[in-house]
Amino acid sequence: MVTENRSDVSLEQVLSQAERAYTAYLEAQREVARAYHENEQAVAKAYWRARREAALAYDAAVARAAKAREEALAQARSVREDAIRRAEEAFLSARQAADNAYQEALARAARECSESLAKAWQMKEQAIEQAWQIYSKVVR
Repeated sequence: MVTENRSDVSLEQVLSQAERAYTAYLEAQREVARAYHENEQAVAKAYWRARREAALAYDAAVARAAKAREEALAQARSVREDAIRRAEEAFLSARQAADNAYQEALARAARECSESLAKAWQMKEQAIEQAWQIYSKVVR
């Protein structure tokens, strides 16, 4: 009967260790899922921050282009007031140059905004893919 008790105690110990190991495994799985979720949120925050910064940069570029356009128009008006005949040609020329500069600045700002968004999206996608790869390895 003493042998049976030793066997029972040993079996109880093994079961207890197995329960603790399983509990630790479940906790680790929850921790990995939590870490993945936090990482996903951080990546999303970074994306939205990059998007907001790109929008701010775009707005600033538009404001600078508008200011440059207005300055060019003001200069053209001044020339026009000095000599109506000569100023009419100078006004049209300066206006066209300002519009072209404005359109080029808008196109450049839109392109930079688009590139920033594409880079941010690519970084987001890479981060999510890496997180999934890590999560997949841990879950196995």
